[in-house]
Amino acid sequence: MITNVVKTTWKKNNEFETDNPSQHKLIMFDNSDDNGDTVGFAPKALMLSSLAGCSGLDVASLLKKMHAEVADFKIDVTAELTDEHPKFYNKVKVDYHFTDNDLQPKKIQKAVNLSVTKYCGVMEMFRQFAEVEIEIFFHEL
Repeated sequence: MITNVVKTTWKKNNEFETDNPSQHKLIMFDNSDDNGDTVGFAPKALMLSSLAGCSGLDVASLLKKMHAEVADFKIDVTAELTDEHPKFYNKVKVDYHFTDNDLQPKKIQKAVNLSVTKYCGVMEMFRQFAEVEIEIFFHEL
């Protein structure tokens, strides 16, 4: 079993610095406060980035193995927070956008489905507390 440890340190006001197992660091803060010129991320929004990153890494790897690489690939995640505290994402929509001159929709669909249903652990975590909707968009160059 793999165990990950992150260390998070209060810096000032509502600002924390955190690392990850690769030793890279980032700043998190409460985006409802005036944070001046601080460059950082809101914790809940980072969850959405993690979801997109996890699935995106799966899909890119699978498309390479399937010989179905694309010129451009992006993921848009839109999430709805509950009104009451503790506020959490209860509805999440993940839009996959693929662009190329020679798209292979069947392979792309298969790669996304494998990520969503089998490989992306972050997607599985989200399904424990949110309704997750997936949509795929194909764009010709």
